[in-house]
Amino acid sequence: MALVLAPEPPLAEWLAALDGQIARAPSFFDSRPVLLDLGLLPPDQPEVAGLVETIAARGIRIIGTEGAHPSWSGLAKWGGSLGPPGGAAPRPGRAIEIPDERRPAAAPDPAGLPPAGLLIEHPVRSGQSIVHEGGDVTVLGPVAWGAEIVAGGSIHVYGALRGRAIAGLNGNKTARIFCRRLEAELLAIDGVYRTAEDMDPALRGKPTQAWLDGATMMLAAIE
Repeated sequence: MALVLAPEPPLAEWLAALDGQIARAPSFFDSRPVLLDLGLLPPDQPEVAGLVETIAARGIRIIGTEGAHPSWSGLAKWGGSLGPPGGAAPRPGRAIEIPDERRPAAAPDPAGLPPAGLLIEHPVRSGQSIVHEGGDVTVLGPVAWGAEIVAGGSIHVYGALRGRAIAGLNGNKTARIFCRRLEAELLAIDGVYRTAEDMDPALRGKPTQAWLDGATMMLAAIE
């Protein structure tokens, strides 16, 4: 599955948050294809190609960009090749589907209100990756095997959760994961995770919530 990263101003803060995520979960980006959505950057943003190089230097495998302004130069080698940049031959790869439901992370407004959540009103199909770093994600349907939900806040799935749910992406230890039917491959909150093999079999298929108690992930049925 491809993961979408959307750099946004101020870039120093965005890069610091990215470094924090890498520090908490060093293997999160290992061998994962990443698409950079540059649509949140202003047209007069300087050195965009340098920014892409900076992100790639963190060990992130960038397969392409979208949302680039026509005036930005130096992005040709990041234009969607499935292989490494610089003219190397691309390696064979399967088609990568980027979900239309992706939205930029919402920022707090001047009144200090929390960031807006992201609402997905249909099932999340296998191979899709929904990323919303600015708040909660709510899915009004099932999450299929091989799909992934990533949220800066909590995750609410009003259906079967069969894929991966990663909450508290930016260090939010109070984030939780809720689902109507637990069949997940992996649950993670702020870098603490459990795979299907580590979950109580008695919870399989039941309404369940997950939260952190210190450095331990707790799971319990929702009565």
